[in-house]
Amino acid sequence: MTNVWCVRANGGQFAEHFLRGGYAGIGWGEIARDLSGIRSRDELYPVVQAAYPDQRSAIVIGNYVGQIARFLFEIQAGDYVITPAADTEWLHYGQVASDPSYFFAVGNDGCPYGQRRRVSWAKGRLKRGDFSVPFQNTIRSSLTVFAVSQREEFLAAIGKADPVTATAHYDPYRVVLEQVLELDDKEFEILVGHLLTALGFEGSEVTGRTGDGGVDATGELNVANLAKVKVFVQAKRYKLGSKIAASVVKQLRQAIPFGGQGAFITTADFQGTAAEVALEVGFPRIGLINGRQLVDLLVEHWDDIPPEFRERLDLKPGLVRA
Repeated sequence: MTNVWCVRANGGQFAEHFLRGGYAGIGWGEIARDLSGIRSRDELYPVVQAAYPDQRSAIVIGNYVGQIARFLFEIQAGDYVITPAADTEWLHYGQVASDPSYFFAVGNDGCPYGQRRRVSWAKGRLKRGDFSVPFQNTIRSSLTVFAVSQREEFLAAIGKADPVTATAHYDPYRVVLEQVLELDDKEFEILVGHLLTALGFEGSEVTGRTGDGGVDATGELNVANLAKVKVFVQAKRYKLGSKIAASVVKQLRQAIPFGGQGAFITTADFQGTAAEVALEVGFPRIGLINGRQLVDLLVEHWDDIPPEFRERLDLKPGLVRA
């Protein structure tokens, strides 16, 4: 079975090197040697320990060994590799070349990562925000090399969905969204306000008036006192299958004061031009949450939603009809 992996490029710093050179690479620069003769994880331990003689923590050494072993032994020919771009809104992807795909290089192309696997990178790229919340959470992992569990979602995004998955007749997202659409506009705005609180926003407040086309809710995200971000939210119910235009997103952008950011949360989806407007340089960033991503957030924070809304939506904890 084809698997999907993420191989980071130091925050995207060396992503372009990966693309130009046709490879994905990992660092651990102290291990400046060819590892093609290593056949197992156990054989890696003395190599890693010798490269880091001052590192006495078995946990740290085990972490290094685990990621290097994953890169050497678990990634297989034909698997897909994702690497986030320097602009983390975008993801590059490609397919691992036929074995032997591993090779060792001494950073002569400007990338210091010597342990490499040959990858045929796609010409296009994927927008991170188009994926589900669980997928986006997976990509946030701090590991250098890790498996992406949302395999089917990724394959569908690149047009390689499994036939069985593609023809599945039951769509749990649609079932939940149909229930959400039973709420009126004000109820939906209040639900989004509760969701903001569940996501960690302080002082979440529903401010909008039905049909005003502006800000419906606000909240301030305080990240462990390291940073504070004021977010201005538009929460709109739209029928399933519809797509929100760029002009609607621009209206929200005009209502965001200096220093703030925006979020547009809807039951529908967005046109491609709307996504471009949301990330346009020189303007407040606007996060776009479509219907499927809204369902993901409800699943993740269902226990934090007030009981009256859980009863009103008439859904069991797994978000299926009660």
